[in-house]
Amino acid sequence: MARSSRDGTIRTVKAAGKSGAKVTEKGAEQRSSLFVGSTEKAFQVLHAFDGPQRYMTLADIARAADLDRSATQRLVYTLETLGYLKRIEGTRNYGLTSKVLQFSHSYLKANDLIDRASPYLLEISRNLGETTNLHELDGHEVVFVARFPGAHLINIDIVIGSRLPTFFTASGTAMLSALPEEERLDLLKRTPRTPLTPFTVTDPKALLERVHVAAQRGYAVIMNETVMGDISVAAPIIDEHGRAVAAINISVPTTRWTKERAEAELAQHVHVAATSISKSKFNRYAA
Repeated sequence: MARSSRDGTIRTVKAAGKSGAKVTEKGAEQRSSLFVGSTEKAFQVLHAFDGPQRYMTLADIARAADLDRSATQRLVYTLETLGYLKRIEGTRNYGLTSKVLQFSHSYLKANDLIDRASPYLLEISRNLGETTNLHELDGHEVVFVARFPGAHLINIDIVIGSRLPTFFTASGTAMLSALPEEERLDLLKRTPRTPLTPFTVTDPKALLERVHVAAQRGYAVIMNETVMGDISVAAPIIDEHGRAVAAINISVPTTRWTKERAEAELAQHVHVAATSISKSKFNRYAA
């Protein structure tokens, strides 16, 4: 049975034997009959607030979530009733509530890697007076999951949960260096190569080349490519299968550091910390 979606895309529902019905559309993967579309739409509404607008009308939300107004109204009402959205008094706008932070809190509390890494991050931050971060790999992005600000914090807009393109960051480059080449190429294809600063490297060959360099050195260093005035040095945390699952980095300002000095003085700190975290976390290294 064919259905025309709101954007004009033709969706076809096919019977699929024991595996159940699958929904296919041009350019999209087939989905199992177990997939709950209404749940996906609810998250589309919540993700509508990922953009710069803190508060939005129903029409704004519908556009950002790519949903029709009727579906948006029902979903917003449901999420408001559940306490995840709120109506801004005296306006037609809606905004997120603090209840959405419960998901982040639960994740951070259950993340064993953060527990293992935090003492190392704290020690580096205290001893050097510089900002240290723990990043996890999530597809073509890195996610900040722990952050210990130093005395010379560069960007206060970067907080836990912030995301940056994997290929544009020192942590991402370090993690990519411990992944198979085929996987690197796939992630590169999925990465929007929109520069974040005038110095962001976007050429695919150059991006892959510095991943290869990081693989040889055991660390990566990047300057002014995600945030102006920032030099970042990072090393990967490796799991029991030899794959990078996270990275630790030190971020320093260009007003006080040069790239050469940062590489000479900080690479050893991130490398030792990342190696220690890898050994302490995974059973294959246990004594």
